[in-house]
Amino acid sequence: MAEKITQKGFEKILREGLEKPHNLGDKLYLVIKGNSRDFSFRYTLHKKTRKYSLSPYHALTNTLSHARKRATELNFMLAQGLDPHKKRQLEIALTEKAEIQKQAQDANRENTFQKLAYETYEQKRSGWSNQKHNKQWIRSLEAYAFPIIGQLPITEVTTDHVLAILNPIWNEIPETADRVRGRIEAVITRADALGLRTDKNPAQWRGHLSGLLTSAAKVKEAKVPKEERHHPALPHEQLVQFMNTLSQSSGMGASALQVCILCATRTTETLKATWKEIDLDKALWVIPANRMKGKKEHKIPLSTQAVAKLRELEKLRISKYVFPNLSNGNHLSQAGMSSVLKRLNKNGEWQDKQGRNISAHGFRSTFRDYIADKTTFDGAMAEHALAHKIPDASVAAYHRTTMVEKRRIMMQTYADYALNTGAVRDNVTQISA
Repeated sequence: MAEKITQKGFEKILREGLEKPHNLGDKLYLVIKGNSRDFSFRYTLHKKTRKYSLSPYHALTNTLSHARKRATELNFMLAQGLDPHKKRQLEIALTEKAEIQKQAQDANRENTFQKLAYETYEQKRSGWSNQKHNKQWIRSLEAYAFPIIGQLPITEVTTDHVLAILNPIWNEIPETADRVRGRIEAVITRADALGLRTDKNPAQWRGHLSGLLTSAAKVKEAKVPKEERHHPALPHEQLVQFMNTLSQSSGMGASALQVCILCATRTTETLKATWKEIDLDKALWVIPANRMKGKKEHKIPLSTQAVAKLRELEKLRISKYVFPNLSNGNHLSQAGMSSVLKRLNKNGEWQDKQGRNISAHGFRSTFRDYIADKTTFDGAMAEHALAHKIPDASVAAYHRTTMVEKRRIMMQTYADYALNTGAVRDNVTQISA
């Protein structure tokens, strides 16, 4: 075993600067090469000699004394059968792992639920045609989810957090609550796809929240009977009287409501109607697929009364829209018709069978009820008139066309009844499909 080099001996080695490994004792070496002065620890373990690099010599921060202290620690490790080199590799690995974990934690802190929610919203909104739904999607999360988990890292969102959001509203507004739940689930699903989470989605209904909450449908059913959940519709027995009252109202909104009722269209389909879609000579209104809820072109045969009303409006044409806002030429807003209905119903004269004030959309149900109750027209024809998907697959397969000309007779019958034109047809001869 080499004798320990004293401080004076060490200084001599430094002065002479002989390039070679200098044995300082206790397996400690000073390696001089060019301008470098590096300490190293050399040892033999399991018949294999290894070099363990220490820090370079420094007169203040890494002296011989510092190096000997480190050599003493390494010799103690060897005495315990530990390999200093492997321990260093383990320390490096642990340090790298800690750094990776820190980076992941920093990323998690940045990837909050709110951040992922806005990203999900931006990614999904391009596929939505309903602007009202578009805005409601993110606003519902802003109102109910963000106050509780908005600033929480997406990795930390748990079932308890989701329940804290849903429990206060689940029984009060079950439909909204279920939509919020679905939107939270969508945000966390995006986080899963991005590799930001590995845990089970805490907002998932099937197999998870279904065991903790009563289904929104059952809550809604218990809260409001099924027959009261549809848009309030005027009983068809009162339609003639209502249309007579409506005919005494002037303005673009009143005209739009009248055409909407006669054609049994949705309010947005009516309000955004353009003259390009309507052929008055052929008495046909063709709404393109991109304006329909079901994304399928819809042909509406126009009754003589509807054509007459549209010809009146054509004389006032100021833009491409059939029902323009006279101040700017754009189409009427939803308030265009609803304000007319509200004005006509200021004393609550027009209500559905449950005593609720009627809505413009409810007139589609008025039409459907009249066709079912007072005529013998094929039910599928009425569904086509409403642009509904035929629920019965066998019936749908049979009716491959939209039966425009046969529906023309049905729509004329309905208009004759609504406007009390000619004989009121309570018993209509069956039109074979």
